Amino acid sequence: MIKRIETGIYGVDQIIEGGLIENTAITVVGASGTGKTTFAIQFAMKGIEKGEQALFVTLEESPKQIMLEAEMMGWDMKKHHEKSLFFIHLSGQNFKEMIEEQLPKLVKARKDYDIKTRVIIDPLTPVIWSTKDKLSQRELLEKLFSPLKELGTVMATVEEHSKPGEIVGEDVLLPIYLSDGVFHLEYFPVGGAFNRTFKIIKMRGTNHGEGLYPYVFVKGAGVVVRSTPVEVNEETKADYDESFKSALETAEAIDLPELMVEKIERMREEWNYNYSPDEILEIILSSYRD
Repeated sequence: MIKRIETGIYGVDQIIEGGLIENTAITVVGASGTGKTTFAIQFAMKGIEKGEQALFVTLEESPKQIMLEAEMMGWDMKKHHEKSLFFIHLSGQNFKEMIEEQLPKLVKARKDYDIKTRVIIDPLTPVIWSTKDKLSQRELLEKLFSPLKELGTVMATVEEHSKPGEIVGEDVLLPIYLSDGVFHLEYFPVGGAFNRTFKIIKMRGTNHGEGLYPYVFVKGAGVVVRSTPVEVNEETKADYDESFKSALETAEAIDLPELMVEKIERMREEWNYNYSPDEILEIILSSYRD
């Protein structure tokens, strides 16, 4: 039986047979503003919640900025820093030297501890752009993915710069080819609750959903993907408190983990959106139902 790990991204595991296959490389592709880093942070935090470790390789933003972004969404990464969450900040460094010389030593040192680790590379784009030669790009990515997959499941983000008429940009074709799975995020600034869409381009060894799934960012919970249709009645903001009250009662009835109850409470405090939270709450609760 194939062992899978939960992504922690609400709505996603239901369409990928329960989660990601262990020790694989997943690439999250999307233009600026689609939430690639949020996807990655949420994936890392789910592992930490389950007693695993997270190794965050950041190639642009500093660890401080990553933790600040997480805090804005309701996650406290600081309390896990240097305990179960570790950063490697490689901004401005020689990627080729790091990948070929430093990375194998790091992986060997961590493997000796035999601790389940989720690895984040955010973003992978600077590595791709470090050389124009396609063969060199491929060799670098293979040398990057291969040892990191020995530590655990890898999630890398790639900035997309597609031209009109392209399905995906040329600069992301190589990581798409080399990855075991690819999530594609798109943003359509047309208003409304769900104006971002999630699609699975490929997922090796997995029967996955092939639809175009809307998703939203919710403070206190993170990314929520609408993977199944849920009927939502029109409500006013005055009714939203009843929605959260009902959700918390359901959470108690199904014995939801205390951490998840705290997240719903945080959502209740932070909810300032002009649409009902019913659908979001239903997707989150359904993730814990049998």
